[in-house]
Amino acid sequence: MFTFTTLASGSTGNAALVSCGDTHILLDAGISAKRITAGLAELGVKPCQLSAILLTHEHGDHVSGLRVLSKKAGAPIYATRPTLWEWYKRNQCDEVKELFRPQEAGTGVQIGALWAESFPTPHDAAGSVGWSIAGEGCRMVLCTDLGHITEPVRRAAAGCDLLVCETNHDVDWVKSGPYPYYLKQRILGNHGHLSNEAGAELATFAVESGTRAVILAHLSQTNNTPVRAYEAVSLRLLAMDCDPERDVSLWVAPAKLTGPTWSPKGVSVC
Repeated sequence: MFTFTTLASGSTGNAALVSCGDTHILLDAGISAKRITAGLAELGVKPCQLSAILLTHEHGDHVSGLRVLSKKAGAPIYATRPTLWEWYKRNQCDEVKELFRPQEAGTGVQIGALWAESFPTPHDAAGSVGWSIAGEGCRMVLCTDLGHITEPVRRAAAGCDLLVCETNHDVDWVKSGPYPYYLKQRILGNHGHLSNEAGAELATFAVESGTRAVILAHLSQTNNTPVRAYEAVSLRLLAMDCDPERDVSLWVAPAKLTGPTWSPKGVSVC
């Protein structure tokens, strides 16, 4: 069965697991290898059972656990060549480098029972991408860490069964908050992060095209709350006569805990 579970999602770290039968793909490794291993254990998976690790980009909240985890897992690491090169420059670990499998944005690869295809995302990183992963007639799309919604993002999100959608911040909270000016400009810029309103736009677009499950992800701990993100998206869905408690599954990924597991049959808690 095709399943998706977040292990952590937020400004302090990100990782998720996509599974289909004996195929297990880790999406990002932005928390410690110890936490990833514990999260996988909750799902009955050991690091050595990972079929691949897919990276969106090289920022610390997406790769901080990669070095230690890779030595445990030994799984191939797929990302764009610029992402892999930036990681290697900072870590200089040849043992992990041997696991690199450069993947040009917009191309795909078969990994066991799953087809993984990347698409470019506008973020202030080297070769940043999102991932579309399909298997057993289901498809999930990871759309986080993007400053604005582009046509490649729309194409990827259209008609997916599950959308993992960034709702990083409340714009007014960023503007009035404690961050220095340069960081506010980065977050609010075209290569920063999606606001609640922008995430709501992407979510409603996906739902209009057939998506029936949306996970709100990568929330800022300083500039957002799960309630605020949920309300922003719910209002947009209600405006198009879609009840988020009846017509779609909508929830917020926990920042530091393993989230509910989504499958075509519904949502379950570990």
